[in-house]
Amino acid sequence: MPHSCIGSENARPGLRPTRSTFLLLSLVSIIGGCAAVPLEQGTTLSSYAELTSNKGRLTKAEYRVVSNDLAAARTVYIEPTTVSGAAALSIKKSSDTALVANAISRALCVGVSDRFEVVERREEADLVVHATITRIVPTSAALAGLSTATSLGAGFVSPVPVPRLPMGLGGLSVEAEATTRDGTQAGAMVWARGANFITNGARVSQIGDAYSLASGFGGDFSKMLVTGKTPFKGLPKIPSGQRLKSGLGGKPKYQACERFGRSPGLMDFAGSQVGMPPSWTDRQRPASGQ
Repeated sequence: MPHSCIGSENARPGLRPTRSTFLLLSLVSIIGGCAAVPLEQGTTLSSYAELTSNKGRLTKAEYRVVSNDLAAARTVYIEPTTVSGAAALSIKKSSDTALVANAISRALCVGVSDRFEVVERREEADLVVHATITRIVPTSAALAGLSTATSLGAGFVSPVPVPRLPMGLGGLSVEAEATTRDGTQAGAMVWARGANFITNGARVSQIGDAYSLASGFGGDFSKMLVTGKTPFKGLPKIPSGQRLKSGLGGKPKYQACERFGRSPGLMDFAGSQVGMPPSWTDRQRPASGQ
């Protein structure tokens, strides 16, 4: 069967696909199931040497992790995520790109809180984390609206969920690194993922998919820092209590994460089901420095 972007890097080995799964993957291979997002290095990392490639079906990535340096660290400072010129030019509203950047910062802050203490001042940190959005593939708002209308209409006739149209899908590319007090690179990642028409719901916004994918990057990079190893292998784990609380819009574990606002939680989930733009549900003011 031809390669498909529908799948999981963490798929459990030995599971036998059902007939419906084969039919779905066949359909995807015929009409294309996800946005094409190139993995490209930017210019914001201190070094691009010794990066290991990840060949996942959903995520393209290159990463480097220095376990000893991460193990010695106790505190971390999260810089506001920045947006490259190319990424900014691809989206009409600067407020939309700022929203995606802020979503990445928030996801990173909550994610690293599983092991590190997040501090409010850079000089207090053993590690400094900064990320840059290198590319945003815009979502077609018109096709997303059509997908939403079709799905909602079908919902009145059949209880079976209708996938979005496999066209006009968006994507996101990000690079990030964590450096020690002396500027040594302790972790780095170049990351790209395109939305697919099965697991990413349609939202009527140019950043509909990029916003949804932001948490994926934040989760992968923070997991690498927390565990000191690749985040792309092994089975998924149940999120920690503090991550669940933050994801539902609750107070973050560390005050320093408040600068990125709280997750819109259930409000955003409900809004995404009917195609609402992220700007309608996530009204947090982005942190300064973006």
